Amino acid sequence: MSEDDQSERQKYEFQKVIEDLREYRGSGTQLVTIYVPPDRQISDVVAHVTQEHSEAANIKSKDTRTAVQDALTSLKDRLRYYKEPPENGMVLFSGAIDSGGGQTDMVTKVLENPPEPVQSFRYHCDSEFLTEPLEEMLGDKGLFGLVVLDRREATVGWLKGKRIEAVKSASSLVPGKQRKGGQSAQRFARLRLEAIDNFYQKVAGMANDLFVPQRHEMDGILVGGPSPTKDEFLDGDYLHHELQDIVLGKLDVSYTDESGLKDLVDASSDLLAETEVMKDKQQMDEFFKQLHDGDLATYGFEATRRNLVMGSVDRLLISEDLRQDVVSYTCENGHEEREVIDQRKNTPPHDCTECGAEVPADEGEREDVIEHLMNIADQRGTDTKFISTDFEEGEQLMTAFGGVAGILRYGTGI
Repeated sequence: MSEDDQSERQKYEFQKVIEDLREYRGSGTQLVTIYVPPDRQISDVVAHVTQEHSEAANIKSKDTRTAVQDALTSLKDRLRYYKEPPENGMVLFSGAIDSGGGQTDMVTKVLENPPEPVQSFRYHCDSEFLTEPLEEMLGDKGLFGLVVLDRREATVGWLKGKRIEAVKSASSLVPGKQRKGGQSAQRFARLRLEAIDNFYQKVAGMANDLFVPQRHEMDGILVGGPSPTKDEFLDGDYLHHELQDIVLGKLDVSYTDESGLKDLVDASSDLLAETEVMKDKQQMDEFFKQLHDGDLATYGFEATRRNLVMGSVDRLLISEDLRQDVVSYTCENGHEEREVIDQRKNTPPHDCTECGAEVPADEGEREDVIEHLMNIADQRGTDTKFISTDFEEGEQLMTAFGGVAGILRYGTGI
């Protein structure tokens, strides 16, 4: 498995755990979360847990008191297996969660080596687990400022990882070019230049307000529009000088509304070749090219799975929004079949297509679709790529192709 594949798998596994943790609720402030940075001594963490256990004896509610102390005991037991924190630290969760009907289940999870190092020790006790710091680690990477403008309107926004976000827009009062009659040509031209200058200042003000506070976290700024508008804007030094220094390029785009931001990102493919959104777009562009003009594309769970088993898939493309299980059935006559179902639904009964034998509901081996496919991919030396739905082609992977596709090494006819 390549290093990129390990990163993709780890990110998916963390995301899956976080989604589960977000759903859990305690009947009181009894769900305990502990963030442990890599430089924290385990003995210090154990001492803190011991102290919290002692102080929990003062909780008035007997049920809450018992639940918190049980959670802390469970965490203390887990900590005994560590001499020191993992390289990036770890996050511990424990507590009694509501399971319905007035019943509770004890849940304890330890997430080792999150995608980024844990920055500081944190103890949190509430009715929900604290997952926001982990979610931030898994968030979109890469931050670019976007500006599109002509002399009539402008829009500024962000490219955050794979997501394009329009934030502010403005319209100008710049008059059109002078026609015959009316004001003198010189006076009209002067007023028009003043209006253009005022509009450029207004656009720069929007960009400065949005980008300057984030300038140290930004990877660059892209400016788009027709010529000579974008050139006048940049050459006129309207932007804050620190923003001017991180302008990566100026591109020709026809639209200056939200769709213009998308056109700007598309036009900046060379500049953004290493960003996540362009990597995803390149994968999907190759898939569609093979789908329409070649024979090295496969899509849908069953066809893609068969190609994976054959070893013919070079890259497995999976939608980040895919949340399904695969149920593997074996009927009484030994025929094996699979069915993909929503993770929130119970396993339905199944009639074998080979012999018609009925497999009752809630039977069969149930597994997460993504893990099922990735395990086969790992065995066959196939790279796995997760594709965002924050752009049109990525959304099509989910809605039109079932969230699963592949680019093949060779044609198979499947």
